Amino acid sequence: MKCKALIIFLWLAAWQAAAWAVGRSVILVGPLEAGETLLRMAVTAEFWRTATLTAARIGGGFLLAFCAGVGLGAAARRWQLLQDILAPAVSAVKSVPVACFVILVLVWLGSGRLTLVIVFLIAFPVLYLQTLEGLGRADGQLLEMAQVFCMKPWSRVRGIYLPALLPSLESGCSLALGLSWKSGVAAEVIGTPLHSIGQELYFAKIYLEMDRLFAWTLVILAGSFLFERGFLWLLRRCARALEGT
Repeated sequence: MKCKALIIFLWLAAWQAAAWAVGRSVILVGPLEAGETLLRMAVTAEFWRTATLTAARIGGGFLLAFCAGVGLGAAARRWQLLQDILAPAVSAVKSVPVACFVILVLVWLGSGRLTLVIVFLIAFPVLYLQTLEGLGRADGQLLEMAQVFCMKPWSRVRGIYLPALLPSLESGCSLALGLSWKSGVAAEVIGTPLHSIGQELYFAKIYLEMDRLFAWTLVILAGSFLFERGFLWLLRRCARALEGT
């Protein structure tokens, strides 16, 4: 823990030294200036409204992607035809640039639902493929034993499939949550929905307010970190509860 804190301190010190070396706040500000601006913003109601709405949009898109990815991934593992049907769509979503989806969603649905849809499209392929991979790692000998002893489907899920799925699902959630925050905020910068972090970043760019730009970037980093830690903790708790039933 102390080693991690020291590493973070060294990076912050390097950042501050770079800001002092540049000497122009319109180009680069240090963590001290960014932190001071963040503290000033944090005492306003508008800051919390903006951060909460962006977090809700990103969280909602991720939860939809999680349910769809795990559900369809499990179904596709069970029925090969469904896996073949979904393969071209999943491949296309993985390959098409986010900017293309942003433009389409803006035309079709407007900026209000932009973040939620983009996050869903980015997170779904990761969670779907990780579910397929995890379920495919289920021990074949254990499955044969379950077949011989006529084990109930729910017991197979708890005792065989869930332990095989959990490591892949944790890895997929960690990756998908990071991508969700990056893609969600990037979509907001393009679509500039009201009361969003992306809109604040866009205004900071226009007015060359680098301190606000870096302050909101710190908020994004903190949000991504807290979402990842919180969701993975909840996922492990749910998995343990299911295994114990």
